[in-house]
Amino acid sequence: MGADEHKSRRLMSLLKKRGYIQPAFELYGGVAGLYDYGPLGGRLRRNVIRKWLNHWIKLGNIVEIDSPTITPEAVLKASGHIGAFNDYASECKSCNSIFRTDHLLEGFHNNPDSLDNTALDKELLNHDIQCPSCNKTDWAPSEPLNLMFSTTIGASKGGRRAFMRPETAQGMFLQYPSIYRHFRGKLPFGAVQIGKGYRNEISPRQGMIRLREFNMAELEYFIDPESNKNYNLQLWDEVLVNLIPDPMGGDSKELSSTINEAVEKGIIRDKTVGWFMIKTYELMSELGINTELIRFRQHEIDEMAHYATDCWDLEIFGCYGWIECVGIANRGCYDLKAHQKVTKSNELKAWRDFEKELEIEKVVCSPIQSIVGPQFKDKSKMITAHLEELNGLEIEFPLTININREQFIIEEHMVEIKKIKSIERGEWFTPHVVEPAFGIDRIIWHILEHSYQEVSKENDEKYTILSLKNNICPIDFSVYPLYEKDGMPEIAHEIIDKIREVNEININYDGSKSIGRRYARGDEIGTPYAITVDHQTLEDKTVTLRERDTQNQTRLSLEELVQFVSKY
Repeated sequence: MGADEHKSRRLMSLLKKRGYIQPAFELYGGVAGLYDYGPLGGRLRRNVIRKWLNHWIKLGNIVEIDSPTITPEAVLKASGHIGAFNDYASECKSCNSIFRTDHLLEGFHNNPDSLDNTALDKELLNHDIQCPSCNKTDWAPSEPLNLMFSTTIGASKGGRRAFMRPETAQGMFLQYPSIYRHFRGKLPFGAVQIGKGYRNEISPRQGMIRLREFNMAELEYFIDPESNKNYNLQLWDEVLVNLIPDPMGGDSKELSSTINEAVEKGIIRDKTVGWFMIKTYELMSELGINTELIRFRQHEIDEMAHYATDCWDLEIFGCYGWIECVGIANRGCYDLKAHQKVTKSNELKAWRDFEKELEIEKVVCSPIQSIVGPQFKDKSKMITAHLEELNGLEIEFPLTININREQFIIEEHMVEIKKIKSIERGEWFTPHVVEPAFGIDRIIWHILEHSYQEVSKENDEKYTILSLKNNICPIDFSVYPLYEKDGMPEIAHEIIDKIREVNEININYDGSKSIGRRYARGDEIGTPYAITVDHQTLEDKTVTLRERDTQNQTRLSLEELVQFVSKY
């Protein structure tokens, strides 16, 4: 067993013992790819989500929405998930075990996720890849498997086919009209959504890294691609980040650069993407991720979605190597246009004012209502609207038009072709979208891993500390009476009641075992400060404040303690 694997097992054992994370349904044997957050883990997760949300909301032009996790089939068909949300799987002919093909090739190919099924099968053969279950090398041809969980809305016979959402993004695209009205039509603006996503992983593994039900946090930022992007990236000119550019750009070697310099050199192709990269880097640091173990990897041309203009993954290094935890992409106008095409809606656009008014001369097709009205009756209004959108120079009669699967014949005497002049003050266009998408569970795992320390005592005994950041730790303060007698527990509870008056402070009481054991237990679960009530407290109303990371102890009066907590 390697050192990294040994560390991950010790960490997972600690997290399970202390109520952070554990396999779900364990009493029934567990289910691969499903995990529970326990009493401490649930609080940590909530604090990370709150920190994530506040980081973006405070920008002022970003709002939070919430949409259902059950998504009708038509939505995911329009978005492309029905036809393309697949992973290739390979079945072992000897034992019938099934594995994701690209996972089998990790370590043998630099980017197996970018290969098609023919190339994947060829790589399996060339590298003589063994089945992890039976060590045989007899593989059936790889096949695409759709990763979405299907369900039915309504009664089984007349029910509507649907899926558990694989991402939160589609809910935000469909709420675009509401968000557009909220911001009075002034781009850029964004929406965030935090919630569950579902992917029926073929072979989930690596604990919290690859889950079937997971916590997502996504941001859709709607922009005008023709407007100036006023991001002052020079504010971060002292911050160097590690970048791995697309090798097709000429250099795939890792480099250290400011985001501003990378944008100016064209390494980062989109300035808005660059801005979200540095803001994401900033957030990871605030959450307690070791920034020396962060890098941004640019998607290669054959790896990137056909509609994207630039895409970078924020990867974090840990026990499982470099793991993608955030994806930041300029998705262009693909998503909104895909839903426009299916729904025929005009509400998925934005208005752009011209710098100068334009005088436009058009040749239009103007229906003669005295003829069109009686001829088409209740359909005349719909036909008139259609004809007025046509270019009069391109019409040949008789004209056949199709509206809502109905066909209508327009004769030359029914319309008037005429020239008109109009003043154009602006135009409707489809906004582009920059999307940072965060895997919350992967980020939480790396927060815990990067904060995990094993300190050796004088007797070589290992002493564990979780050095969690103050703004996300599950318990902020623990109060320990030296003994559970002589009035110490009563004073401890008085202190707890006083501190709880301070907003958003989570404090607990622990009187079990020796004070040394309690200090160790608090350090192990990441509590930053311990407050000890002892005999001196009974005499002068002072307590000992112990800091987790330095283990320094300070004597404070109760008034000084409350002041310290209020500034926490």
